[in-house]
Amino acid sequence: MSDQLKFIVEKLNKEPFKKNFNLITFDSLESMQLLQLLNDVFGEIDPKHIVDIREELPEQTAKRMLSLLGILKYKPPGGTNDLSTFRQGLVTGSKPVIHPVLHWLLQRTTELKKRAYLARFLIKVDVPVEFLQEDTVADTNRQYEELMEAFKNLHKECEQLKTSGFSTAEIRKDITAMEEEKEQLIKRVERLKKRVETVQNHQRMLETARQLRVEKEREESLAQQKQEQKNQLFHAEQRLQRVQLQLKDMRHAAVDSKPESLMKRLEEETKFNSYLVSEKFPRELETKKQLLHLLQKVVAEPAIGQSDLNELETKINETNSEINQLIEKRMMKYEPIDSKFSMYRQQASIISRKKAAKAEELQAAKEEMSNLERQMLQKSNQARELNGTEVLKGDEFKRYVVKLRSKSTLYKKKHLEIAEITAEYGILKRTEDLLMQRHKEIQQQLQAIEDKKGITGYSYTQEELERVSAVKSEVDEMKGRTLDNMSEMVKKLNAMVADKKSSLAPIIKDLRQLRRKCQELTQECQEKKTQYDSCAAGLESNRSALEQEVKVLHEECVQEESHYHNINCMKKMPEVLLQRAKDEMKTYVSSDPQERRKAIREQYSRMITEQENLGKKLREKQKAIRESHGPNLKQVKMWRDFELLMKCKKDCFLKQQNQMSIEQVIQEGGKDRLVL
Repeated sequence: MSDQLKFIVEKLNKEPFKKNFNLITFDSLESMQLLQLLNDVFGEIDPKHIVDIREELPEQTAKRMLSLLGILKYKPPGGTNDLSTFRQGLVTGSKPVIHPVLHWLLQRTTELKKRAYLARFLIKVDVPVEFLQEDTVADTNRQYEELMEAFKNLHKECEQLKTSGFSTAEIRKDITAMEEEKEQLIKRVERLKKRVETVQNHQRMLETARQLRVEKEREESLAQQKQEQKNQLFHAEQRLQRVQLQLKDMRHAAVDSKPESLMKRLEEETKFNSYLVSEKFPRELETKKQLLHLLQKVVAEPAIGQSDLNELETKINETNSEINQLIEKRMMKYEPIDSKFSMYRQQASIISRKKAAKAEELQAAKEEMSNLERQMLQKSNQARELNGTEVLKGDEFKRYVVKLRSKSTLYKKKHLEIAEITAEYGILKRTEDLLMQRHKEIQQQLQAIEDKKGITGYSYTQEELERVSAVKSEVDEMKGRTLDNMSEMVKKLNAMVADKKSSLAPIIKDLRQLRRKCQELTQECQEKKTQYDSCAAGLESNRSALEQEVKVLHEECVQEESHYHNINCMKKMPEVLLQRAKDEMKTYVSSDPQERRKAIREQYSRMITEQENLGKKLREKQKAIRESHGPNLKQVKMWRDFELLMKCKKDCFLKQQNQMSIEQVIQEGGKDRLVL
C-alpha cells in the first residue's frame, strides 16, 4: 500500500499535474478533494472531463466517472461481487476505492489517452429497431458504420506511418532537395534552348527528336504488349496441356475399366463427397462463422493493452479448469465405469475421429497430387523450352533408348574414322613440312644462280607480273558483270514503277472522291458541333438551376429531419423519466429489503441520516471548543508572558556576561602596566 501511495504522489508531482504533495498531505486529503483529484486525472486522459465537481450533482459525477472507467475497461480489485460497494465508495470518495483507481490510471496514462480518443469515434450509438425501419434512418446508420470503418483504417495507417520511421524534417529536406534539382533542371533546359536556337532548322530537329521519343515509347508499349501476349499464350498452352493430360488419364483409366468398377468408384466418390458436404464442410463452416463472430466482436471493442490480455488469459484458464472439473463430476455422476454405453460412445467417438482424420488425409493427398501434376507440367514446359522436345513416356522412351544405342554405335564408328583421318593428317603435315623445306632450298639455289648470271630478282618479278595480270582479268570480268546487273536493275525498277502507277491510278481516283466527301462531312460535323454546343449550354443552365433547387430542397429535408429527431428525443426523455419513476416506485414498494435499499429514496434517506449524524458530531465538537475557549486563551496568555519573562532574563544574562568580559580585559591591562 505504501508503494502504491509513493507511486501516486510521485506521478502527481510531475508534469502535467504539479501538485507538490508528500505522503502525509496526500493521505490527509478529504473525500471531495480526492474526487476532484481523480477528476483532474480523468481530464488529463479525456478533456471532456475537465469540470469542477462542486458545480455538479454527485449522481452526475458518479455516472460520468463510471462511464469513463467502463470505456477504459477498469476492473475493480474485488471483481464483480463488490460492484455496489465500489460505486458507493466512488460516490463518497472513499480512499480504499480512489487510491487503486488513481494507481491504475497513472500507470498507463498514454495508453488510456489513446483508448479514450478512439472511444469517442468507435462506440456505436444504440438506435432502436423501430427507428431503423425508416429508410433515411437506416441509410444514416449505414453511413455512420461506413465512416467508423473508414476511421479505423485511417487510424491504422496513421499508426503505421508513425512507426515507419518517416519524419516531417526528412520529408521537408527531400522536398527542398527536389525543388533545387527542379531549378537546376530548368536552368539546364534554358541553356540548352539557347544553345539550340543558334543551330539551323532547330525546330525541325526538335520535332524529329520528339517523334523519335514518341516512337520509342510506342516501341516499349508494343514490346510490353508482346510480352503480355506471350504470357497469355504460355498460360493457354499450359491449360491446354493440363486438359490434354486429364483427357489422356481419363482415356487410360477407361481402357481396362468395367461398368462394375466404374460404378464402385463412382459410389466411393459419391460417399466421400456426401460426407464432405453433409458433415465435414458444415462443421468447418460453423467453426469459421464462430471465429468470424468472435473476431468481429474483438474489432468492435476498443483497443486493449497487454495487462488486459494477461487478465483475459488468466480468466480463460480458470474457466477451462472449471469446465474440466464439471465434466469430470458429470462423468463420475452419470456415467460409471462399468456402464456399457460409455464403451460404445468411446468407440463411436474414436471411429468418427478416425473417419475425419482419413477424410483430411484423403483431401491432403488429392491436393498433393494436384500440386505434383502442376509441378510436372511446369517441368515439362521447362524441358520443352530448353530442348524443344517433350518428356518421353512408356514405349516412346523405349524407342528413344533403341535409337540412342544405334546412334552410340554410329558415334563410335565416326570416332574411329576421325582417329584415322587425324593420323593421316599428321602424315600429310609432315610431308608438307618436308616439301616446304625442299622449296626453300631450291629457291636459295635459284637465287644463287641468278646472282651468278647477273639477273637478280628475275623469278620474283615474273611471279608478280603473272599475279597482277590475273587480278586485272578478275577486276575486268567483275566490272562487266556489275554493269550488266545495273542495267537489268534499272529495267526492273522502270517496270515496277510503271506497274505501281497503273495499279495506283484507280486508287488515286477514289482518293480524290473520298477527299471531297471528307470535306463535306467535316463541314457537316462543324455545323452539328455548333448545334450540340448551343444545346449543351442550354441543358447546362437548366441543370444548374435544377441542382440549386435540389440543394435547397435537400437543406429543407435536413432541417426537417433534425427537427424530427429533436422531437423524438424530447418525446423519449419524459418516457425515460416516467420509466425511472416506475422503477423507483416498484423498488420502494417491494417487500424485499435488499431491493428497497436500492431505491433512490432510501439512498437519499441514508445520506441524510449520515449528514445529520455528521452535523451532530460537529456541533458537539463546536460546543466542546467553546467551553474550552476561555481557559485556552488564558493559558495562551500565560505562555506568552512566560516567553517574555524568559526573553528578558536572557537579555540580562547576556548583558552581564558582556560587562564581566570588559572588566576582565581592563584588569588584565592594569596588571600589564604594573609589570612594565
